[in-house]
Amino acid sequence: MPLFCLAIDRPNILWITSEDNSISWVSCYGSKNAKTPNIDRLAKEGFRYTHCFDNAAVCAPTRATWITGHYAISLGTQPMRSRYLIPHDKIPYYPDLLRTAGYHVANGGKTDYNIGGRDDRGVWKINGKLPRRQPGQKFFQIRNIGDSHESRAFPKKKGQVKTDPATMILHSYHPDLPEMRMTYATYTDAVQRMDAKVGEILAQLKEDGHEEDTIVVYCSDHGGVLPRSKRFLYSSGIHCPLIVRIPEKWKHFWPAQKPGMTVDRIVSFVDMPKTFLSLAGAKVPRSYQGRIFLGDGIEEAPRYHLSFRERADNCADMVRGMRDHRYAYIRNYMPWAPNGQHLDYMWKMAGTRAWEKHYQEGKCDEVTGRFFKPRPSEEFYDTVTDFDNVNNLIGDPGHKARIAELKQAMRKKQLELFDSGLLPENMRLRRAQDNGMTIYEMVRDPKLYPLEKYLDFSDVALSRNPANLDRLVKAMKDPDEGIRYWATCGLFLLEDKARPAVKTLENALADECTEVQMMAAWAMHRFGFESKAEATLATVKKVARKDKPLFESVHRWMNAMHPPRGGK
Repeated sequence: MPLFCLAIDRPNILWITSEDNSISWVSCYGSKNAKTPNIDRLAKEGFRYTHCFDNAAVCAPTRATWITGHYAISLGTQPMRSRYLIPHDKIPYYPDLLRTAGYHVANGGKTDYNIGGRDDRGVWKINGKLPRRQPGQKFFQIRNIGDSHESRAFPKKKGQVKTDPATMILHSYHPDLPEMRMTYATYTDAVQRMDAKVGEILAQLKEDGHEEDTIVVYCSDHGGVLPRSKRFLYSSGIHCPLIVRIPEKWKHFWPAQKPGMTVDRIVSFVDMPKTFLSLAGAKVPRSYQGRIFLGDGIEEAPRYHLSFRERADNCADMVRGMRDHRYAYIRNYMPWAPNGQHLDYMWKMAGTRAWEKHYQEGKCDEVTGRFFKPRPSEEFYDTVTDFDNVNNLIGDPGHKARIAELKQAMRKKQLELFDSGLLPENMRLRRAQDNGMTIYEMVRDPKLYPLEKYLDFSDVALSRNPANLDRLVKAMKDPDEGIRYWATCGLFLLEDKARPAVKTLENALADECTEVQMMAAWAMHRFGFESKAEATLATVKKVARKDKPLFESVHRWMNAMHPPRGGK
């Protein structure tokens, strides 16, 4: 009996993904700019999920999560374009499991899994059309649509933009500038072209006679695309459309009473591999970290959603977010880094460049200017009344209990996942390589990666509490470079209140850890020791090639925020 017979009583699955669009750009979710009639029609014929969230807010870490069923921070593959190794013998890709269950698996678009040790395209039969297969064999196919990608918001020639910029409704954090309106209009055109592609794919499915045998899933790969959305953990960056159409034949999989209804269950992107395997009747590995939200064996809905941000191309950062149906808590582990770090790709949009110029000219108000300034250590938002996430309620006593709840939930999840981000990127890579293992394996060794200790001490560092000065100074002698790094960060964040620790920081300029040296140099620069700071960074630059993103970021921030004063 041929293998594909295993899947004979299961549905085909067609997964349509579009790049870089949040719910803000889909009209059935309330978009006031783009019109998406084909996606809207799919929602009427299926079920629209109201609380679906991406975990990473950018493509490659998202796809690492998708292909493995593991949060990228648990794998160590969360930095953009890192291609770090994972133990492939322990972590199967879900298409392999679908294939074992008898499915023909095909991908007509993007892979970009951000994982080393295995060819991305080797996972799939690459096919842009519905695949040829054995008679009766079920298929699982991905159709990725790139028309809504960030690059489609880059400037167009005069006359190429169909949407009237004057009609655009801007996010409250964007200044109302002609260039920003034109960027919105350009992207609106792109989203509407994407929607037309969705319609073409669905029409092809029907023409091929598979409409009544196929579960259709539509979602974006993350939010976006305008500055402060893609790559960021605010609602416009991670709140994504998710629509599922399930034929009558498979109505026992319906997540609500009848098509056209909404589903308010929280769905994280990490849930999708387990769910696809469940729908296919395939084996679901115990190591997979999501929750099944459709199919056999639906699991209890999660109360919270975890998201993460780390290095995006050339910009170093480290952020974690935890939210429930309404509230979002964000932890900035590098609060000195502005959201508006210069990222080459994002600056290709005319709206981004105009926004920066507007800020440099002193014309931004408090809300629109915040993008280019250092951040608080913590943020907290009511996402229902404040979708744009501009009213930070972290100090509101009325939300104290909810903030504490989300902080506790985040810590619990970080420990559960062995969150690899509590050390700077190159530090964790060095530690893994020095011990002959992957980052995934290293962070699961408590001797090599004492995560609770790092979580505790990062809390101390980020608190900006002068009462911790002596504790931070003492920690600068800790044998663990990770603790010394966080201690240096804590002294830096104390600003002038750390002046009694100048000698300690000066000694740290010669620390064997380059990350400690960099942060100590910036702190010394702030105290007027510009020449010593620059000399240290010049030395670091020669030896820390893999630390280049962090080095360049620190050097850029240092001179932007604390210009030289002709000091010592």
